[in-house]
Amino acid sequence: MKQVLVIHSGEGGWEETVEFLGSSVRLIGRGCGGDMTRAAAWIDGFDGTVDAIALDGIPLTMQLGNASVEHGVGAALAGYARQAPVVDGGGIRAGLERWGVILGDRAQPGIFARKRVLMTPGMNHQGLIQALARRGCTIRYADPIIYFGLPDLPGIGSSGTLEQAASVTLNRLKDEPVHRIYPQPGAPGHARAGEPFAEADVIAGDMGAIRRYAPDNLPGKTVVVEAASADDLDDLRARGVSIVVTMMPSLDRDDPVSRWSAAVIEGVLAALRKDPAAALTEDTYLDLMADIRWSPGIRYLQPEDADINRFAFVIHPLSIRFIHNHPWFRWTRYLPDELVERVAAYFPPMFLSTIKGGVSPATGQRIEGYLYSLGATPRQMMQHDEHFTYKKLAQIARLAERQGARIMGLGAFTSVVGDAGVTVAHEADIAVTSGNSLTVAATLEAAKQAVIKMGAEDLTQGKAMIVGATGSIASVCARLLAQAIHDVVLVSIEPEKLIELKRTIQAETPGARVTIATRTGDLVRDCDLIVTATSAFGQRVIDLTKCKPGAVICDVARPPDINPAEAALRPDILVIESGEVLIPGEIDFGYDIGLPPKTAYACLAETALLAMDGRFEDYTLGRNIDMERVKEIYKLFGKHGFQIAGLRSFEEYITDEDIAEKRALAEALRADPARFARTVDEAGRKLSAIPIMAKGVGASRDNRQVWLAGGAIAAGVAALLLVRRGRR
Repeated sequence: MKQVLVIHSGEGGWEETVEFLGSSVRLIGRGCGGDMTRAAAWIDGFDGTVDAIALDGIPLTMQLGNASVEHGVGAALAGYARQAPVVDGGGIRAGLERWGVILGDRAQPGIFARKRVLMTPGMNHQGLIQALARRGCTIRYADPIIYFGLPDLPGIGSSGTLEQAASVTLNRLKDEPVHRIYPQPGAPGHARAGEPFAEADVIAGDMGAIRRYAPDNLPGKTVVVEAASADDLDDLRARGVSIVVTMMPSLDRDDPVSRWSAAVIEGVLAALRKDPAAALTEDTYLDLMADIRWSPGIRYLQPEDADINRFAFVIHPLSIRFIHNHPWFRWTRYLPDELVERVAAYFPPMFLSTIKGGVSPATGQRIEGYLYSLGATPRQMMQHDEHFTYKKLAQIARLAERQGARIMGLGAFTSVVGDAGVTVAHEADIAVTSGNSLTVAATLEAAKQAVIKMGAEDLTQGKAMIVGATGSIASVCARLLAQAIHDVVLVSIEPEKLIELKRTIQAETPGARVTIATRTGDLVRDCDLIVTATSAFGQRVIDLTKCKPGAVICDVARPPDINPAEAALRPDILVIESGEVLIPGEIDFGYDIGLPPKTAYACLAETALLAMDGRFEDYTLGRNIDMERVKEIYKLFGKHGFQIAGLRSFEEYITDEDIAEKRALAEALRADPARFARTVDEAGRKLSAIPIMAKGVGASRDNRQVWLAGGAIAAGVAALLLVRRGRR
């Protein structure tokens, strides 16, 4: 049996046999209490009887950045051995750390992505630093704070500053006692700066240094170290640390969290190498390392953090009213609306809230979401180049990934601008969905419920109209409605696409009657159901005064195509919003998204649903929505207990009494053609007095004094961001 002597800087001795790479290895631990004379005696006594000697917490060399020096004490100890190789973990640490980050990211995608990392310390962890940097992490070093007690000043601990001072740092430490190089848990001689720890998402390095110098409160942090004992885990759990990741292979069969340092692992590999005379380099260990079947140990320390699938969702103000009503920007109501809307489009992406409480009743899977907002209204998105919005969405994707989200949903106009999410998904490292598959499914379900409530006994004998039919959502609605109703009217300002869509429907649904037009005109007179899903501004999408009695209009557009003043002219017509969704669990959005409590837009619900089912993939992208995906997402909808919320009209729930009144009036108008004709004429006259608009947008306002007031808004926003940063 191979034997490895492990000399550590603490007190006490132990012996343990482990199984590694198919071999039994006897580990013999001996403490030297920081006394290098005792350490030398242990080496002298065991040399020739063990196959390797591991110096655990006693460095042979020290590396920081590109600088490297021998440690005086460690190098001297190595000279006492005449037969057994002496190692300190430096031969395999960098390779296993680089490999471990890759494996850890596969096991928990996004766990290391784009995090703010504080190396505690960075010395002798070059492999970990390189691997984390490749995943977009921002690296900062705590070495000046740990070793020299320097204050947290600008530039101290940054990559560039430390690289410049690396040689000076190592030369000052090369003759220091080992307890200075590898600090042990306990109270520091004097307090160290806590701000760098508070700002970091990940604290990586040596367990002893972290436990000694990190603050007592580390809520939500991830700690990445070589190894962790039971005492280490208890200590970090008490500080509020969320996740501990150990980067060395575990020698314990039943626990993936390693309690063995890089020095011990290298000692075992040195003992097991095929050629005892081979040089102790990373190349020598490569074949042995390739045979290790392992993954970094990942332990969730807080019960509420375990087994949560995380997602992100992006919203934006649907109109200038949303900006004025926001608590941070109420002061903007005293400035010209046109100006506020223009300047808000340049706001940086903002984190709004954490969405909590979602849980599947079928699988028990819990979800957590992060809600972000852009400042641009739909009109501003349309007036800017599409890359203006792409750039901001890419920023949010990076922020969301850093928070642990593995899929991002695009809400309202962010899901239709440009190529409907394709470019955003290409540039993001996390999955992206527009949410349009569930939007289609929820829209059709809500429309079906509304038509039934309005008294339709057999809609298959009726007629449906889809306005904006060549759009991504509307085209799929049209194809599915044609399968159910067989008589559809398609309206779009893109005639060539209308022709193509008509041919597609006729090929998919033989016998379907398909009428196409570029305007709704009088075609609305015969339609029982009208679905509007346009991106129109400053125009009247349909003349609903001409609709047949008791018609249902499902307004999918956000902001809506129909306004309340128009709908009020025909009280017998039911205008509903697209189907909103109830997410299972005690869902709390942490922010007013403009819907009743626990109610989500279908696009948000699709993102949450995919996270709940563990489907972290680009699901709904582009303008050609796959009908099979619509059907699949609706199956997942049922599997996880999602439900269509109550029907709503202009942000108010529709009661049974409301439906009864509309049905009674519709029946009266159908029974009395003369009365119906008078109603249409009177409503038409009143409609002519209502400004032509769509999505609440009519003629543009005077934009004088834009630049002067724009400066005021910019100054206000800058002050707000500074205040928020100070509070954080």
